[in-house]
Amino acid sequence: VLLQASGGGLVQPGGSLGLSCAASGLTFTSFRMGWFRQAPGKERETVAIIPWSGSTQYYADSVKGRFTISRDNTKSSVYLQMNSLKPEDTAVYYCAARPQSYYYTIKAKLYNYWGQGTLVTVSS
Repeated sequence: VLLQASGGGLVQPGGSLGLSCAASGLTFTSFRMGWFRQAPGKERETVAIIPWSGSTQYYADSVKGRFTISRDNTKSSVYLQMNSLKPEDTAVYYCAARPQSYYYTIKAKLYNYWGQGTLVTVSS
C-alpha cells in the first residue's frame, strides 16, 4: 500500500491551499480515508475523515467551516481543501487509510496505512 501526499507549501494567513493524496496497492473504495496533522512539539491530531461513500464526514472543531475533505474513487485519491488558513494550521499533514469494515474511529493511531506527509506553513 502506498499513499502519496502532495500540495503542501508556504501560504499567507487567510490564504488557501489544496492537498492531494493518491493511493495505490489497495481497493480504495474499501477504505475510510483521513487527513491528520502534526505540529512541532505536539501530538498528531485528526483533521478530517471521509468514508468510502463520501458522506458523513468528520471535521475537527478547529477546522470546521474552513477545510473540506473529498475523495474521487475513480482516481483513488483523497483531497483536503484548506481555506482561511491560520498560523496555527502550520503542521505536517498526513493522509491515512483504515478499512471501511473496521469500526469507525477518528483516532489516528488506529489508521493502518500512512502517507509520507506534506508540510504546510502558514506565515506572513
